[in-house]
Amino acid sequence: MPERKTKTSSAVKRRYNQKTYSAVTAMLPKDLVAEFKQKCLDKGISQSSIVKKAIEDFLKSTDS
Repeated sequence: MPERKTKTSSAVKRRYNQKTYSAVTAMLPKDLVAEFKQKCLDKGISQSSIVKKAIEDFLKSTDS
């Protein structure tokens, strides 16, 4: 298999992520976070997909 000639640099990826995404931070009890991470791992689901779905569901369910 031929080697890739180019690689996307970390700086390029960082600039794209900064332009495209925002971060949401929450302070939660350590035991809750550990349980959440383990369940995501067990089910093969990304943590961010769970948070994204919860936010989308919240936005759909509340009145403007």
